[in-house]
Amino acid sequence: MFKEFMSKHVHLMCYRICVRALTAIITYHDRENRPRNGGICVANHTSPIDVIILASDGYYAMVGQVHGGLMGVIQRAMVKACPHVWFERSEVKDRHLVAKRLTEHVQDKSKLPILIFPEGTCINNTSVMMFKKGSFEIGATVYPVAIKYDPQFGDAFWNSSKYGMVTYLLRMMTSWAIVCSVWYLPPMTREADEDAVQFANRVKSAIARQGGLVDLLWDGGLKREKVKDTFKEEQQKLYSKMIVGNHEDRSRS
Repeated sequence: MFKEFMSKHVHLMCYRICVRALTAIITYHDRENRPRNGGICVANHTSPIDVIILASDGYYAMVGQVHGGLMGVIQRAMVKACPHVWFERSEVKDRHLVAKRLTEHVQDKSKLPILIFPEGTCINNTSVMMFKKGSFEIGATVYPVAIKYDPQFGDAFWNSSKYGMVTYLLRMMTSWAIVCSVWYLPPMTREADEDAVQFANRVKSAIARQGGLVDLLWDGGLKREKVKDTFKEEQQKLYSKMIVGNHEDRSRS
């Protein structure tokens, strides 16, 4: 218990020091809806500092891929004090393994809520893109959070193809200020007639609506990957139906 108490408060202190180093001005709304143990906190993702923004106001277990370099050093230090869920690169693609470890974590009510960014990549603070369904399949209570940055004093978006982590953090620390608003939405659970994709879209829509963001269906990962053939075929079928429908309408007239 003492270790847990110390871990929580030391983590909170460290995150708040980081917030001050970034000159972050944060407004938290509806704090009575903050995530609780045994649940999953999901938020839109603009920047790596999203973690600092949220963790300076609450306690979370992080989930993500094991990194090298500076991020790897931070991850190894964090996991010694708190049961975070890190996956090796080879494990990330094993959906059953990921679901199993997440389920085991949320079923233990003594463990902190998991913080997940279901978009899987940073989006430019104007939109919310497709949520990956994995975290919505395990039957846990979901605590949605909307994060919106004010770009007047500093652009918080991390364009990872343009800036490395260290360069990006230096840019953030030398900007005028990081101004953002955080909204804690009421907890949501999967309904009986919903599948994981529908549940994910419902949560995404709620976050977009609260944060004043555009709700998009596109996969944010497309900025780095080629479009899947199955997605192309779906769009081709829709276009074909539209063309055929227009042709039939003209024939009737």
